[in-house]
Amino acid sequence: MKNNLLIFTFGFLLFPTFGWAQSAPNFRELLDSAMVRDSDLKMQITQNKLTDLDEHKLKDIFLPTLEMSGQAGYLNATVRLTSPEINLAPFIQIPKGYFNNNLNISGFSGIAKADAKMLVYSGGKVKYLKKAIEEKKISEDILLTKTKDEVIANVSRAYDQLALIHQSKRVLDESKKRLDINRKTADKALGYGLITPYDHKKIELAQATLNAKIVEYEGKKELLLTQLYIFTGISKERLQLIEPALEPVELMAAEKGIEQRAEIQALNHGIVAADYKIKAERTWMIPKVQLMASAYYIGLYGNRIKTSENIIPAIPELGYGGAKLDWKPTNINILPLITAGVGFKWEIFDGKEGKHAEETAKIGKEVLQNQKEDALKKLTLNLANNQTNYDIATAQIALKAKEKELAKNALTQAEKEFRYGMSKSSQLIDAENDLELVELEYQNAIFNQRRAGIELMRSTQELDITKFY
Repeated sequence: MKNNLLIFTFGFLLFPTFGWAQSAPNFRELLDSAMVRDSDLKMQITQNKLTDLDEHKLKDIFLPTLEMSGQAGYLNATVRLTSPEINLAPFIQIPKGYFNNNLNISGFSGIAKADAKMLVYSGGKVKYLKKAIEEKKISEDILLTKTKDEVIANVSRAYDQLALIHQSKRVLDESKKRLDINRKTADKALGYGLITPYDHKKIELAQATLNAKIVEYEGKKELLLTQLYIFTGISKERLQLIEPALEPVELMAAEKGIEQRAEIQALNHGIVAADYKIKAERTWMIPKVQLMASAYYIGLYGNRIKTSENIIPAIPELGYGGAKLDWKPTNINILPLITAGVGFKWEIFDGKEGKHAEETAKIGKEVLQNQKEDALKKLTLNLANNQTNYDIATAQIALKAKEKELAKNALTQAEKEFRYGMSKSSQLIDAENDLELVELEYQNAIFNQRRAGIELMRSTQELDITKFY
């Protein structure tokens, strides 16, 4: 029982060490996380939803619509009736204004109406607008590719900068080891009187300088870890486990041209969309047809209909004074009053509004064509520039490798001469600094070559991150 308890306790104590062990994220995980979190990419995707909404609106334009309306209120209307002159001599002769009467209607009224409409034919405008939106969607999807490439480039730069920092730390560690060994040699030489205290102090100064560089390295590393955390949302604890290495990249000749760039492809589809927009605006002169149906209800309540004068003339001979209209019906209803049929709208002359809209669409197309022409010029220059930068960066790697080899040999020779008292500490420190500098320059050359390689692949929209990681 005691043995089991000891085993359980031992296992429980070790569980945090092994059970919660974290692994370093690889580049693919960093990239996938950054794609989900990137603000520009999310904003662009959100904006693209508006185009999807426009497409749905066009699809729904042929659906029938039903509108209900109504009103209720107090009605008071007066109609003045004045008879014209009637001269049919010798039979009838009535002077103007002989019959002069006012008809007044007052009371409460209620009206209800239902209208149903359905577009049958839009003159082809909806068809062309639908095609224009389809081209716009393709254009937006292509531009998403460009934004994704931006995310890849940003994460790749931060990742390679972290690798550069790690390589720099290795160079500094190697320098520290050599200086520690040379410090011991300097201590012995000072004891034997082979070097002066001033030469010995120079070794101490070189060590202090190196320690300051190590502190600077820690600060740069923390900044890069923070940047990667912002990009990916992965905890710094896991990011600190990354130990990347920089390797030169070899690229084949580009298989595509600048015509494959997202900007050019997007502009091509934008120009096609503009063509459809022009065709859509030209339909202003074509009649539009729709089905229509309406149902009405009209009601009058508590009304009074009366006239100011007699509507039945007086007969004095019979002692009849005539009669005015004074009617108080309980209610009057008209239900239903239905109309149904086909209606059309033909704008024969619209004040050139349709023509102006067509000209505006043509100008929009012309702007896109000018943008494409300008983009082709700039992207051609960009491709040539990136190719030159890549070639130069690749040549720099070979150059810095040769310089590093020479610096190593020079340091080995300086260490031997210092050990045997044939040179001063300043020569040793200079050789050490030269090697440290050229090793850092070599790592920087690899970093710059990888950056140039990514930009060169992006020049023709052929970014393949598997060639780098």
